[in-house]
Amino acid sequence: MTLPASMTVLDDQATPPPAGPPPRLLDLGLRVVGAIVVVLAGVLTGVLELLLATVRVGGQLIGVSAVLAVGANIVLSWFAYEAVGRRWAVALPAVPWFALMAVAAIRTTEGDLLLSGDNWVGLAMIVAGAMTFAVMGFRQILAPPATLGD
Repeated sequence: MTLPASMTVLDDQATPPPAGPPPRLLDLGLRVVGAIVVVLAGVLTGVLELLLATVRVGGQLIGVSAVLAVGANIVLSWFAYEAVGRRWAVALPAVPWFALMAVAAIRTTEGDLLLSGDNWVGLAMIVAGAMTFAVMGFRQILAPPATLGD
């Protein structure tokens, strides 16, 4: 038996709604996790840069820490915006990085100091890292607003 072309057969089985959290809640959760990752990465790169600030080759300081500060801070700023989706997200890795650099420049009661004034690499690292975060933040401010198609 054939059905006429005007008649259609309806599917009795409706598609169930997708299981799991609603998409908005999942999106918010991923953004929060991304923000936490970015803050921890800011701390991690700051510690790594401080450790590399005293690296010497042949008795001479090399500027590997300053180069790492520029590269890592560019990547952190980009990832912060991509993960959180907000322009202010560049501050998430910058704030702990700046705090770590400030603490490293303060002498402890025992007289220990992580960044001394006679270490040109440490000073270059602070200036280069701060300027990188400033430029990346300024680029976010000047960026045109996102359109719905983006």
